[in-house]
Amino acid sequence: MLSIIEQIKQGQLWDFHGGVHPAENKAISNQVELQHAGVPQQLVLPLKQHIGSRGDIIIEVGDKVLKGQPLTQGDIAMCVPVHAPTSGTVTAIEQRTIAHPSGLTDLCIVIDSDGNDQWYEQSPVVDYTSEESADLIEKIRLSGIAGLGGAGFPTSRKLQGGLGKVDILIINAAECEPYITADDRLMQDYAAEVIDGIRILRHIVKPKLTIIGIEDNKPEAITALEKHITNDDHIIIRVIPTKYPSGSSKQLVKVLTGREVPSQARSTSVGVIVQNVGTVFAVKRAIIDGEPLIERVVTLTGEAFQQRGNVFARLGTPISYLLDNYSYQPDKKYPRVIIGGSLMGFTLPHANVPITKVTNCILAPKRKELPLHTHEMACIRCTSCAEACPASLLPQQLQWYAKDQDYAKCEEYNLFDCIECGACAYVCPSEIPLVQYYRQAKSEITARKQDEANAERARLRFEAKNARMERDKAERENRFKKAADDRRKETASSGGDDAVAAAIARVKAKQAAESSPDTEKKPAVAAAIARAKAKQAAQAEKGAAVPDNTEMAKLREERKRLARERKAAQQADAAEPDSSSNTKSSSTVEAEVDPKKAAIAAAVARAKARKAAQQADTAEPDSSSNTESASTVEAEVDPKKAAITAAVARAKARKAAQQADTAEPDSSSNTESTSTVEAEVDPKKAAIAAAVAHAKARKAAQQADTAEPDSSSNTESASTVEAEVDPKKAAIAAAVARAKARKAAQQADAAEPDSSSNTESASTVEAEVDPKKAAIAAAVARAKARKAAQQADTAEPDSSSNTESASTVEAEVDPKKAAIAAAVARAKARKAAQQAEKEAQPNNKDN
Repeated sequence: MLSIIEQIKQGQLWDFHGGVHPAENKAISNQVELQHAGVPQQLVLPLKQHIGSRGDIIIEVGDKVLKGQPLTQGDIAMCVPVHAPTSGTVTAIEQRTIAHPSGLTDLCIVIDSDGNDQWYEQSPVVDYTSEESADLIEKIRLSGIAGLGGAGFPTSRKLQGGLGKVDILIINAAECEPYITADDRLMQDYAAEVIDGIRILRHIVKPKLTIIGIEDNKPEAITALEKHITNDDHIIIRVIPTKYPSGSSKQLVKVLTGREVPSQARSTSVGVIVQNVGTVFAVKRAIIDGEPLIERVVTLTGEAFQQRGNVFARLGTPISYLLDNYSYQPDKKYPRVIIGGSLMGFTLPHANVPITKVTNCILAPKRKELPLHTHEMACIRCTSCAEACPASLLPQQLQWYAKDQDYAKCEEYNLFDCIECGACAYVCPSEIPLVQYYRQAKSEITARKQDEANAERARLRFEAKNARMERDKAERENRFKKAADDRRKETASSGGDDAVAAAIARVKAKQAAESSPDTEKKPAVAAAIARAKAKQAAQAEKGAAVPDNTEMAKLREERKRLARERKAAQQADAAEPDSSSNTKSSSTVEAEVDPKKAAIAAAVARAKARKAAQQADTAEPDSSSNTESASTVEAEVDPKKAAITAAVARAKARKAAQQADTAEPDSSSNTESTSTVEAEVDPKKAAIAAAVAHAKARKAAQQADTAEPDSSSNTESASTVEAEVDPKKAAIAAAVARAKARKAAQQADAAEPDSSSNTESASTVEAEVDPKKAAIAAAVARAKARKAAQQADTAEPDSSSNTESASTVEAEVDPKKAAIAAAVARAKARKAAQQAEKEAQPNNKDN
């Protein structure tokens, strides 16, 4: 069986599925030799004119550039640079409309020509046959050569991918697209250079066989090529039937070799590499002449052109420049300019679009020449598109899925195998623009895949970040743990203990402090003491200096002592059952008093209570020195420590009052007089009146007659008032207490009515008290007065008038001036009772 190469040499050809035979319309442009279109005043060069990534800009606005100077650079195979088509100045780097079906803009370099067309440094290869393939491929890449047949695939990347893998090199000279004659004219006019380019490619790829595939509608080009081919070139010219799209890479491989390129694969996968005639010509210029790709052959055709033909146009030349120079006369009702042929081309949004590396034709048809199909109709399922498809696809199915945006089905039906030749749309009786649906679907699928790829990269970065953070966290924890272990070891080596042991010690100290039976502390105080002890213990263990807590220790000892005194006072109260009601009333009043303002009054009450107890045994008629002593103590007491000792003082006062002898005074007139005077006291004159009050009180006690009053109603009234005491309204209760004290003094002996002046003096002293601090003292005084009244001898006076008078005066008393008066009155009453008892004893003996 003959091999594929032997069959090719024998002239065997194959065929591909589908294809159409549209009107060629080539004769109107291939009859004139190639011309140079000239250099426009301004050139616009898109940075990306090929498949792949664009290069990095290496010039700036305002730079002077020369013809052939690189404007971009890149280090990867899929990136080819862009060169300056002429010498001039870079005036802008900005977005401009590019030659693309989308009509969108892209970044472009704008160069204003200086008219000199001065070349940049050229570096041709003297003898390419002595160069390595890799070096020649890199030279081709740096020359900016990409596929000029329309695809724009970087030539260097294609050659590099075919090294050692291909045995057949195919030169695509079919040029099957209607109207386009650029390759045809190039082969006719520059056949020798085309053959030189093929030889360079043969040297690089080293194939077993080289084939020039050309359609039979180009006899002049075939003849020109045959003239320059020798037997040593091992190049075969194979003429194939004219059929569209035989110029497509996959279809041409099928026709010439019988090999079928797999789906979504390139021809190199079947051992074949395909290069276009225009690309071969550019390779020759780059290697032998040292010229980068700065121009290409462009076909100017269509009935709207008065001068039709093929020209060498500089890359970046505005299409409007070519239209103006070649007598373009647009159809008034149907002005249209198409880039490409009539089947694969697309209409430009405007004429200010530049020529690029993939621009091979500018078609300007009249309305009758290429009617515009604007009436899309429903598919009738005629299958004409499927029969014409050269890729053996199902165009109608693809169109339905693309229209429905079912892109998964589009891929399932091999959408990307479509070469967008337009054969399906050409034969469609419903005039459906099938290729437009395919292009849109391809763009959407590509965009979604790109988004998915970006999302996947973002996910990988996120996971890598989380892993890095976890790793850093573990490292920190290990570092902290190691540091803690090192501290423990260092502490242990220095004879101390670590922080954990110190914490355990603090807990134990706290528990011990809470379980101590000899102290009664509040939880907050106990916790503070425990924390302080634990802190001291920890500091002592670490060898640190212990702070001076002497003051705090003294304060704690004082609190302990006060707690013990309070406990003793409570036991004393429990031993006096007959005074429970009085104590309860006093406690009720105390609970309502502001403890922060009761310090001074409490000190006065304690001093008076101690003095009263001393006078119970040895009574002295003159009590002025006692009053002065109480005032002195009052000034020296610490207000923050007096609250607890007040209770002890009250208990002692009650005990002293119980020891007083019975007395039966009748002091109703004195009470009325005293109550009347109290409301009118001048607080500024109370000092002198105090001394007078002492003397009058003693005299009144001596002159009192025996009486048997019943003071139960007075006690009940006082208790009722006490239950309602407010610290700010303590004056009324104070008045009641004073009345009861006077009643007790009157009951001791027969009283003389001449005690009004004494009462008046006492009331004067009372007016100087601070009303905000008198509340506790008033309550204590009332309790003591009740106790003294209960222990008095039985007497049956009618004291209702006295109580009413006292209550009336209480309502009028200034509550802000009543505190000291109450204390003085109680002291005087007790003194009078004691003196009355002593004087009554000799009289009883005489009787």
